[in-house]
Amino acid sequence: MTAIRKTILRADAIFLIVAGGGFAADLLSTYFGAGDVGLALVQAPLAAVGALGAYPIAVIFGVLLWRAEPVRAWHLSAVAIHGLLGTFNLIFWPTFAAAGRLAVGCITTMLHGIFVALQLSAAHAAAARAPRPV
Repeated sequence: MTAIRKTILRADAIFLIVAGGGFAADLLSTYFGAGDVGLALVQAPLAAVGALGAYPIAVIFGVLLWRAEPVRAWHLSAVAIHGLLGTFNLIFWPTFAAAGRLAVGCITTMLHGIFVALQLSAAHAAAARAPRPV
C-alpha cells in the first residue's frame, strides 16, 4: 500500500511540474504578444500576475511532492495544494474562456479534483496504517 501512495505522490508531482511549464507560454504572451492571449496581455500585462505566480508555485509544490514520503501529512498537504489551485481555476474561469483555453481549464481543473480524491484516499489509508498512540 505504501508503494501505491508513493506512486500517487509522484504522479501528482509530475502533473504539477508539467502544468507549471505553462509559465513560459504566459511569459511570452505577456511580454512579446505571442500565443493565444498575447494581444490582451501586451496591452494589460498586470492581468498575467496571477498566472505567472501560480505556475512557479505549482512547480515548487511538484518538487516537494516528488520528494515527499507517503505519510498522511503529505497526502493532506497535496489535498490543500489541489484545493487551492483548483479553486483559483474556478474563480478565474473567465480567463480560460477569454484565452480560448476552455479545454485546458476543464482538464486541469478536473485533474485537481481527481488528485484531491486520490490524496484523500491515500491519507485515509496512511492513517489506518499508522501506529495508534498508547
